[in-house]
Amino acid sequence: MAEEQWFPAETCPFAANDAVQVWRISLELNENQLNRARAVLATDEKKRADRFYFEKDKNHFIAARAQLRFILGKYLGYAPAALQFEYNPQGKPHLAGPLRGQLFFNLSHSHKMGLIALHSQFEVGIDIEWMRREVSGIKIAERFFSPYELNQLKALDKQDQMKGFFNCWTRKEAYIKARGKGLSIPLNQFDVSLNPEEPARILAIRHDPKALNEWTLHSLDPGENYAAAVVAHSEFWKMVCWDGLNSDFLLT
Repeated sequence: MAEEQWFPAETCPFAANDAVQVWRISLELNENQLNRARAVLATDEKKRADRFYFEKDKNHFIAARAQLRFILGKYLGYAPAALQFEYNPQGKPHLAGPLRGQLFFNLSHSHKMGLIALHSQFEVGIDIEWMRREVSGIKIAERFFSPYELNQLKALDKQDQMKGFFNCWTRKEAYIKARGKGLSIPLNQFDVSLNPEEPARILAIRHDPKALNEWTLHSLDPGENYAAAVVAHSEFWKMVCWDGLNSDFLLT
């Protein structure tokens, strides 16, 4: 039930105001764009890219990380190659050096599209998934979802179960990414809504009950056959969505 509007990237003022800024980006770059993208990556990012076995996965990683750098650089007034990152024990990146703490951000990508969320005052988490029909949603849910979520998924009509599954998965992933603790938070220790006809909400947090009112969730509709969600460490927040699928604009 997402209702967001995607504004053209060219109209973005690149001001980190009180709204969570969400960007959708393309992972399908041409050779010239890929060369520009790779040029701004740090040495450790280039090494990580080169470890991918498939060329497509390597190029998608380069596209996502480089466009993250370009977008953050535009908000911060920094050259994208000059940005420094540090990582917590679970691998969540943060700005390092003189920019530490100036922007909180998160990146996710799937298939041909990526999403980036950022805010100047609180942590955010975002997740996007390409909805593949071959995924066995019920079997995965039986392993990872809470009993409540599994029952809700099974109660949906068959034609809604795939969407319900990916709603649940992206919402849970966005939450644990926002917390920055990875799978040290068991996926079955909190509940999210998943019915395509109901609003996206965090319903219960059993591992940290007092946090229920501290973290809030919105669903996203970034494109056909995608499911996505964003979570922020704030009870009330607005969201502005930017369409960065024109990679030439971002890679400048």
